[in-house]
Amino acid sequence: MPLVDVTYAPTVPEAVLRELGAVLPHLVSLAVECPEEPYDGDLQPGDVEVRFRALGPLDRSGLDVVIEIRSKWFASRAADRQERVDSLHEGICEATGLEDFGVYLSLPVAAWAQGD
Repeated sequence: MPLVDVTYAPTVPEAVLRELGAVLPHLVSLAVECPEEPYDGDLQPGDVEVRFRALGPLDRSGLDVVIEIRSKWFASRAADRQERVDSLHEGICEATGLEDFGVYLSLPVAAWAQGD
């Protein structure tokens, strides 16, 4: 289950953030799809968690939006992670019109459990 944190500048319009929130679960799922965790296109609660945070007065960032993704490490994901993040960046740009943003994909060794 990917965890997605979106940090944004106050100049980013709310409509863009709403669109980003709408498209990120699908785009992230495509980006991290692998044989160990295949994506069937049918997202369920808990499949992708997206959180938004505005830049605070002490934060420093050169980008309008930074999207940080953490998803469980698998060798198949790690082998082509740069291609995955490049494709995700392109998909986000096409879907939202954002230009001044970055995407960070982290693949930690992790485990996940959730109730029904």
